[in-house]
Amino acid sequence: MESKDLSPTVSGESDVLDAGREDSKAIGNLHGRQRLIVLTGPTAVGKGTVEAKLRSKHPNVWVSVSATTREARPGERDGINYWFVSEDEFTAMERRGEFLETALVHNMAHYGTPLQPVLDHMAQGIPTILEIDLQGAHRVRERARELNLDVVYVFLAPPSFDDLIRRLASRGTENEEQRKKRLATARIELASEGEFDVVIVNDTVENAADAMWNVIAKEYDLE
Repeated sequence: MESKDLSPTVSGESDVLDAGREDSKAIGNLHGRQRLIVLTGPTAVGKGTVEAKLRSKHPNVWVSVSATTREARPGERDGINYWFVSEDEFTAMERRGEFLETALVHNMAHYGTPLQPVLDHMAQGIPTILEIDLQGAHRVRERARELNLDVVYVFLAPPSFDDLIRRLASRGTENEEQRKKRLATARIELASEGEFDVVIVNDTVENAADAMWNVIAKEYDLE
């Protein structure tokens, strides 16, 4: 079975390099520190929304595109939101060692971070973010030692658990059983925020995005 190509050439990614002209001077001011930013948080906390706001202000930031075996939701695009692969494709990629980390999320679908694109972007000094669940963050911590990766771990938290319930219900992308599973997982994830280097409360998207940029600017020595 032929594997899907999940490793685009960095120099050809216009959304990373061409659109990032306003921050190109900052990228040139790196002083040898290139830490991978791992962002996690409970379901429906708004990680994707915060990232979108962050990149609208700082388009030089690159967010890794995960592979997943779940079905695409309306409006999601292959290679943009996720790499949508079959269970067989995912298993084959995992056996070949093509993932930085993998996880079975909510006991419903497999997710994984393709390793080579992460290494390629970091090698060029491009601020690199992984958005993954708590399982994935734990696996990155294990693999980081093997790969000699310097990582900062960021936890995005909701203002309250009730706020998380409202956000999940308002999405309308899961049925009642799926929401219950996600909320049960979220309770466990919220109890783990003390494991992380930085905790950002997503009270507003604007504030959370600015806080994320402050983390990136510090870790990448950006002006």
